[in-house]
Amino acid sequence: MTTPVCTSASNAAAPATQTLPYASFSSYMRARQPVLLRTARSLTGNPSDAEDLLQTALAKTYVAWERIEDHRALDGYVRRALVNTRTSQWRKRKVDEFACDELPEPDPLPTADDPAEQQALRDAMWRAVMRLPARQRAMVVLRYYEDLSEAQTAEVLGVSVGTVKSAVSRALGKLREDAELGLVRS
Repeated sequence: MTTPVCTSASNAAAPATQTLPYASFSSYMRARQPVLLRTARSLTGNPSDAEDLLQTALAKTYVAWERIEDHRALDGYVRRALVNTRTSQWRKRKVDEFACDELPEPDPLPTADDPAEQQALRDAMWRAVMRLPARQRAMVVLRYYEDLSEAQTAEVLGVSVGTVKSAVSRALGKLREDAELGLVRS
């Protein structure tokens, strides 16, 4: 038997007539979080900031959950909360400016890889993926190009999650050993 950490919260019971929105909000959040996180990443450009932004927007959505009349428009509501929250963060940011006698030397910019080399690597990778057996190729494309989870990939292909894991593992091993990719990397 476990002892609750917060006894005041565990002893507090909601009135029987009041329905808490926990279940519907929780299911919505689990279902839409990957899509909304991609939206947040496009707004921030930083995965950590995107997670914080999404968490703040979802907290605002939770507070307003019972007031939202059309639950078919939830994505729009959350996206608007993401944009508004990001705008507020941008406005609040503090910029320290001060005059100085000498301009500081800028840090050297990191050298970007040659676009031709990047394209050659992408082409070589795609050719290597195309050399995989059809089933492994389908799983790699669904997992890494379409960004589906293992469970979603298994559902789409009508196989078990274990089959997806083992086939993708074998496919990645073949890609690591691919001679053409080895030549491009060196």
